[in-house]
Amino acid sequence: MNLQDTLELHVKAAIKALFQSELESVEFQATRKEFAGDITVVVFPMLRVVKGNPVVIGEQVGQYLLDNVDLVQGFNVVKGFLNIEISDSYYLNFFQSVKDKTNYGFVEQKDDKAVMVEYSSPNTNKPLHLGHVRNVLLGYSVAEILKASGKKVYKTQIINDRGIHICKSMLAYQKFGQNETPTEELKGDKLVGNYYVKFDQEYKAEITDLVAQGQSEEAAKKNAPLLLEAQEMLIKWEAGDEDVVALWKKMNQWVYDGFEVTYKNIGVDFDTYYYESNTYLLGKEFVAEGLKTGVFFKKEDGSVWCDLTEDGLDEKIVLRSDGTAVYMTQDIGTAIQRIKDYPDVGGMVYTVGNEQDYHFKVLFLILKKLGFDWAKNLFHLSYGMVDLPSGKMKSREGTVVDADDLIQEMADTAEEISKELGKLEEYNEDEKQALYKTIGLGALKYYILKVDPKKRILFDPKESIDFQGNTGPFIQYTYARIQSILRKADSDNVAQTSSNDEIVLHEKEKQLIKQLELFPEIIQNAAEQHSPALIANYTYELVKEFNSFYQNVSILGADSEVEKSFRVDLSKLVSQTIKNAFQVLGIQVPERM
Repeated sequence: MNLQDTLELHVKAAIKALFQSELESVEFQATRKEFAGDITVVVFPMLRVVKGNPVVIGEQVGQYLLDNVDLVQGFNVVKGFLNIEISDSYYLNFFQSVKDKTNYGFVEQKDDKAVMVEYSSPNTNKPLHLGHVRNVLLGYSVAEILKASGKKVYKTQIINDRGIHICKSMLAYQKFGQNETPTEELKGDKLVGNYYVKFDQEYKAEITDLVAQGQSEEAAKKNAPLLLEAQEMLIKWEAGDEDVVALWKKMNQWVYDGFEVTYKNIGVDFDTYYYESNTYLLGKEFVAEGLKTGVFFKKEDGSVWCDLTEDGLDEKIVLRSDGTAVYMTQDIGTAIQRIKDYPDVGGMVYTVGNEQDYHFKVLFLILKKLGFDWAKNLFHLSYGMVDLPSGKMKSREGTVVDADDLIQEMADTAEEISKELGKLEEYNEDEKQALYKTIGLGALKYYILKVDPKKRILFDPKESIDFQGNTGPFIQYTYARIQSILRKADSDNVAQTSSNDEIVLHEKEKQLIKQLELFPEIIQNAAEQHSPALIANYTYELVKEFNSFYQNVSILGADSEVEKSFRVDLSKLVSQTIKNAFQVLGIQVPERM
């Protein structure tokens, strides 16, 4: 039980003993720096059950705690705020109980029901870009956080491997590809992406010609021969045309091979893959089922819809008039297939940009209407777009920041800055390259994950690799500094002590232990809110506390062996907590820097 939970019980007991009243809950906040105290009880909410002056009530509760609770060693009341001072022994006992835990903050799996987290979910007509990078980092980190909080987790993605956009790159390749194949210099996903861009260029030229011949722009967009051919190709694909399916398989495989290289570079993985080409048929089955039960209705043109107007939404198409599936059909099929494959899944998290907010409201509602109990445990992890100082990205125009290029650029920037700082003289070339990648990726991941998922990000690579401030490299550098202290302590044979006797906590030590004590709760909150930002910013606060401690308190030059041993142990737990926090963010920590 943490400090807040323990104190809550005692404050409730105080209210019962002093005023014969029952408190439902107790409101706490951090004590303001200018007042003595470690934690503050807010008295005002108590006035609902206890009548009187909040200052007087605060004094009475404070005195009761001082007289009856060992861990309380003092108090003061400022207006309606009861500031409580906690004894050193409480913090020392807590520290002794966790100091050797390598998995500090993590909880053993405690739920039978699993959560499936979907992320990445790319289209097979282009390589992964900066927008996908935020998606992948968020989804992977949320999966790791849920795992650390005690949940069983499956990581998955749905690969959008069918549809008109895929046919566009296939058609362009068929017309202009001249049997080009991937090479070491040109990965398969990039090759296919080039033909998606090529389609768009040729399609726009056709529109311009048709407009010049007197068609309206709207009519030209619909009548352009290339688009009509792509639509024809989609119908052939759904009918199983051998040549079309063979080309589709070949080009998709090029893309998958390219994706795998990117995932490996960025350091993420998946337990299972789903393909839209497999799940859309199941979606169609359930649309047919829903037509019988009245969940869906058919319009005169033969298209099938779901009427959600009574739920404050609109009518949503689930099958086109020509019988072909839409995204919603596939998403219905995918969700149902996943539960069939993994019966222990009790909920799902979909990591998808906020432009799809409405789509997921509709999807979750349709699944509820189809009678699936688990539909109440579906969550859309919605996130804002990533902008660059140069503006918005567009795949079909070829103005995207490629994920592989970005990862390389981050490592190059890390190299440039490390050379300027001149910190790596003792390293050989392989060690240097590995470290540049660790720093570059750490900078990228931290910069993206420290921002609340809902907010839009302006990503500046240079700013992210600063060795000062709220950045990945600053935290990595602090971790490496602690490792250096621990190595020195080992070579100095600093004795281990497990006793609290003789230790009087310095204010900086106490602040550091208080920050460490928050970590398990931060993990649980981050899991509940699906927010890696809570962990990233907690870690920055922990590192700031450590650096303040390091500057004010001598670790290896302490006055006694007991103090020295305690401070080394304290530093060790800080570094372990940084490592654990960064682990769930998918960031590595270097032993030396």
